[in-house]
Amino acid sequence: MNLIHTVAFAGVVLFIGYGLCRLIRPLKRYNVPPPVVGGLLIALVTLAARTQGVTLFQFDITLRDPFLIAFFTTIGFGASFSLLKVGGPQVLLFFGAATVFAVLQNVLGVGIATAFKLHPLFGVLTGSVALTGGPATGLAFAPLFEKAGVSGAASIAVAAAMFGIVTSGLVGGPVGTMLIERHKLRRVRERREHHEAPLAEDIVEEKLPEPAVAAPAGEGREAFILLKSLVVVLVAMWAGSWVSQGFASLGFTLPAYLGAMLVAALIRNFDDWTKLIGLSQRSLDDIGHVALSLFLVIALMNLKLWELAGLFLPLLVILAAQLVFVSAVCFWPMFQLMGRDYDSAVMGTGFIGFMMGTMANAMACMTALVERYGRARRAFLVVPMVGAFFIDFTNAVIITLFLNIFG
Repeated sequence: MNLIHTVAFAGVVLFIGYGLCRLIRPLKRYNVPPPVVGGLLIALVTLAARTQGVTLFQFDITLRDPFLIAFFTTIGFGASFSLLKVGGPQVLLFFGAATVFAVLQNVLGVGIATAFKLHPLFGVLTGSVALTGGPATGLAFAPLFEKAGVSGAASIAVAAAMFGIVTSGLVGGPVGTMLIERHKLRRVRERREHHEAPLAEDIVEEKLPEPAVAAPAGEGREAFILLKSLVVVLVAMWAGSWVSQGFASLGFTLPAYLGAMLVAALIRNFDDWTKLIGLSQRSLDDIGHVALSLFLVIALMNLKLWELAGLFLPLLVILAAQLVFVSAVCFWPMFQLMGRDYDSAVMGTGFIGFMMGTMANAMACMTALVERYGRARRAFLVVPMVGAFFIDFTNAVIITLFLNIFG
């Protein structure tokens, strides 16, 4: 399939995922994201065909990463200083908790690797490198782990990252749902929304100021707003690519989408100050949701699950232990630390997503929850800022520290 065929096929698979989530009660009950369901279905079919010596699909994934960058660009547009005033303290608290957990991921991995008489860095590679960092970080640091004595570091990192992506998409929603149902947070949320004044973090957007270039009246207004939002996203991605190239030239290993997020945040706050553009956060969020869904389907249906089948026991034990560990942390102490409320439960779901997979997984799991239980504006402010911005910086420092200790 060429890139157009691949995106079209991904769209069909996405709606198959939505259909399965409606038909299969456990999927609906535990809010498993439809893109994960559809993408995994194709990956499993591909695996089954491969066991018979048949290659069913060859996808052109050229547009996968641009969809990911577009999604995170829309997240950058949400980084308004006015919203930061509401969630600022919790951003720092959540960031501190995520940093400590990244260290503990590596401690757990080193302990199990040592028990199996493997190189301690094997545990680090299957800890914060591949899980908190994701596939890109794993591949970026693999040569250093190879030099330190971990043979096949790249393959191990990719396999561990794939395990994290798959399991975080499947486990994140159920954990959040259990927290919400166990603590009856849905009824509390409904009471707040219907009988009390709106909370500060629930205010999505005020009436938009009249921008310098006004939208036409009548039926064309919504199309104009959508067009303007799309063009602004593309401009931010364009300028962001230069920022990312600048970081790379300085020797920094950072996610490809970081530059676009930074530019988007600057544009958003410039617009808040000047009222020149008149951004519609609702339209930007819609664009981000579409980009996220298509990215996840393309990424998951292209998984080479047979790479996991040949993994030996220590790798599976470490990854299973990491999954249990992150789930337990979400029940305690993360839920209590972040406030024991509805937003805390949604944050826990996002925590599993980016500490075991990617921010895309985190946002997909949180989106599945809020589509059922109601918006969680504070969670959608705190989690992306930590998972997409800050944790990548500290994780690089943590990885380097463990390399120096055990290398």
